[in-house]
Amino acid sequence: GGGGGRGGDFGGGGRGRNWRERELGGASGGAAHLARIHGTEEDRVNCPFYFKIGACRHGDRCSRQHHKPPFSQTILLKHMWVNPAAAIAAAGGDLAAMDPKQVTDDFDEFFEEIHEEFSNFGKVEELNICDNLGDHIVGNVYVKFEDEEDAAEALQSLYGRFYASRQLDVEFSPVTDFREARCRQFDETTCARGGYCNFMHIKQPSRWLSKDIEKQQRKKEREKEREKSRGSRSRSRSPRRSRNSRSRSKDRKSDKSRDDKPRDSAPPAEALALPPQEAPPPPRE
Repeated sequence: GGGGGRGGDFGGGGRGRNWRERELGGASGGAAHLARIHGTEEDRVNCPFYFKIGACRHGDRCSRQHHKPPFSQTILLKHMWVNPAAAIAAAGGDLAAMDPKQVTDDFDEFFEEIHEEFSNFGKVEELNICDNLGDHIVGNVYVKFEDEEDAAEALQSLYGRFYASRQLDVEFSPVTDFREARCRQFDETTCARGGYCNFMHIKQPSRWLSKDIEKQQRKKEREKEREKSRGSRSRSRSPRRSRNSRSRSKDRKSDKSRDDKPRDSAPPAEALALPPQEAPPPPRE
């Protein structure tokens, strides 16, 4: 487990969902030009690979800046997934010797476990795990939440925790549109650069697992909507009560007011059953 509240100002103050729009939008003139080329090959200041993928093969030695966002819908857990192909490749072994079924079963188990964990913080829009072999991107796990506040809570909660006896390395990622980060060749057929491509080779879980997760997510959303609806109905109920209820309440108040009188006060005369008094004698003349 791990504690941690909501991330302070994250997601507040009228912020939109996309940090890029807030950081770069609304510019004009020369600033508009810089905003337009930000993170592209024309940009000589900011690293385009870090901007698109959240990772750069040059790391801290890169000649361009890696602008780390102060908040984002996406968190990155570096090298969280232990790619079996990476260990075999590093040892100079034969990747064809791997058992495909075992690799798939192990990956499905990993995917299901972490998706369930991340879903505790909020709705997960995308969970992307890199199948690349390059040192800067191998085993990277990208979790995109629907809400920045959920991403902030997840980051605070996961910071300093361990998984599979290794401490998690987690940070906000600039990647919110994975279409720019994915390798199209890998998605369509086979990438000519193989596992050392600099664009994301996103490993997919088994189809049955994807369908099961979608089903569970829809069920959770329906339950959330029902709870929200019940809460709304209970708040909107009128405080009016029935006439019988009001009369019973009035009777209870009347009884209580009699009970609340001091016990040593004099009771009314009719309650004491006093004998009748004789008439006084007439006055003497």
